[in-house]
Amino acid sequence: MSGAGPASPGRGGPAAPPPADRRRDSPAAGSPIQPIIKDVGEVYSRLLDHRPVIQGEIRYFVKEFEEKRGLRELRVLENLKNTIFETNERVLPKCEQAMQDNLSETFKRLQAANAMIRRLQERECEAKKLQADKVMAREEKCIAHWEEFMKEQQKKRVEVDEEHRKAMERLKEQYSEMEKELAKYVSF
Repeated sequence: MSGAGPASPGRGGPAAPPPADRRRDSPAAGSPIQPIIKDVGEVYSRLLDHRPVIQGEIRYFVKEFEEKRGLRELRVLENLKNTIFETNERVLPKCEQAMQDNLSETFKRLQAANAMIRRLQERECEAKKLQADKVMAREEKCIAHWEEFMKEQQKKRVEVDEEHRKAMERLKEQYSEMEKELAKYVSF
């Protein structure tokens, strides 16, 4: 892969013209320019014509990729296929079964918790209702007591008014008697 040697005419690069053209364009056969052209062709093929080197590198890369990496990629893909198969066939059904078991147990627990909460709410509602009933009973009792108190006050007021009226009448009578008696003394 050194690329040594003259360029072949079928490779598509600026190769040396065919031998018939060389004779026609070149000066005499034994001229000093002939070795220079040969050297230029050789320099060109070594420096500028990289096709043989590149083709060799391409062949080497393809060989390395197909033989080494290709097998490694096949092994990786085979491992992935096996993992997916194992997951689908064994792990996934186990997970589904565990999930179903746990979900049914969790669902039962949630139903029990809901029933307990419902009972607690009913008890709380009953307690609030009892409390409200007690408050209403106290209020009614207070209202009844107040009404009774007001009736007693009314009775007492009537009694006091009656006593006051009687006392006023007695005082009027007493003052009218005192005036009569005073009138006796004034007439003197």
